[in-house]
Amino acid sequence: MKIESKILTNLVYDEEYCRKVLPFIKAEYFAARPERVVVEEVVKFFSKFNKPATKDILKIEIGNRTDLSEVDLKNVNEIINGFSKDESHDEWLIQSTEKFCKDRAVYNAILESIGIIDGKDQKRTQESIPNILSDALAVSFDNHVGHDYILDADARYEYYHRKEDKVAFDIELLNKITAGGLSRKSLSCILAQTGGGKSLFMCHVAAATLMQGKNVLYITMEMAEERIAERIDANLLNLAMDELKVVDKNTFDNRMTKLSSKTQGKLIIKEYPTASAHSGHFRALIEELKLKKDFIPDLLVVDYLNICSSARLRMGASVNSYTFIKSIAEELRGLAVEYNIPALTATQVTRSGIGNSDIELTDTSESIALPATLDLFLALIRTEELDELDQIMVKQLKNRYSDPSSYKRFVVGVDWSKMKLYDVEQSAQTGITDSGQDDDKPLFEKSKFGSRMKEEKYGGGGFNF
Repeated sequence: MKIESKILTNLVYDEEYCRKVLPFIKAEYFAARPERVVVEEVVKFFSKFNKPATKDILKIEIGNRTDLSEVDLKNVNEIINGFSKDESHDEWLIQSTEKFCKDRAVYNAILESIGIIDGKDQKRTQESIPNILSDALAVSFDNHVGHDYILDADARYEYYHRKEDKVAFDIELLNKITAGGLSRKSLSCILAQTGGGKSLFMCHVAAATLMQGKNVLYITMEMAEERIAERIDANLLNLAMDELKVVDKNTFDNRMTKLSSKTQGKLIIKEYPTASAHSGHFRALIEELKLKKDFIPDLLVVDYLNICSSARLRMGASVNSYTFIKSIAEELRGLAVEYNIPALTATQVTRSGIGNSDIELTDTSESIALPATLDLFLALIRTEELDELDQIMVKQLKNRYSDPSSYKRFVVGVDWSKMKLYDVEQSAQTGITDSGQDDDKPLFEKSKFGSRMKEEKYGGGGFNF
């Protein structure tokens, strides 16, 4: 007996098996058309009635179809008549079904790829082949049914105390408000006016991440690749932008050699024409870099969100900017989740936010839906007074890492000529940071934590310990 017959039989006779595997089974996994017809009707009936179809029901439903010839109908009925209930090892059957689905998905993906190469598919290009193969290789049965609050308490405790793998900043207060840096599977965004420091901030973060020995993919749609590299050179080589144009080759080479000896990371900068690329292009680029350069990014920087295109929507009369920008943000965040990396991007302020010394969430341009998708949203504020002090103010607009009211506003030093940010003295934060944020003051005293819970009935509405 073939595994296909075993699968089809148990889809009819074993309701528990049917419920476990039906979400993952596709008719296209079956080579013979009669088998595909049976699967189509099994899925259709289960979706409508939430129960497996019987042999008689399948015969009736298939008999009502008008797209089958007499020969097809005869072959389908032969398959159905061959169904007979038997005893199967449940775990073996599920594992065998998963292997069957994986193998068929890969086989079909290879055939699709060959069709694209041969020019038989007019809708997709060869750039889509890595995605097709990646989706096929990712086929898997997810048997996780959820988190049991009581039984999984130990696992939850370990999660609370596990050190998360983050991409750290080299600015103390940025690390403080994010509990150590940018988390994987997250999307962060910088909000500023034109010339407000968006690209400087992203270039600095990219440079700092590179010096941690991590890989960075910097996608630019605003400036040329060489312009981005120039800013990162100024940051890492400690040369002003003007000095880069006059420095001798020997000095430049010596500094690059010294720099490369300090990190094992790589930085790839890729330029796309404005508004021409979307998450699908970025995914194809990541897969191509993985194949050609053995490069897997630890951080994705996109400069910047508003001039990306959407993989799902096309801007026009039927799609407004609110929906369009929201779609781009969701796609970028989905890409970050797919590759288990943090993504960093930027957006512009509205016209009313230009020159504003206290940017608000409502100053987000084009789509107020953007902040809903973000994990971290920071505003960069420039004023004449701050420029004189070589500082820039950072304001938290949204923060899923910690309480955004702590250090809601703070300043960092900025060297515009070298495209670099740096920590300032604590005295520079006087009158800016929120009250009660003494660095030496712990959030709670661990030795008295249990007694505090008892005295204050900690947990609001829960048990009194």
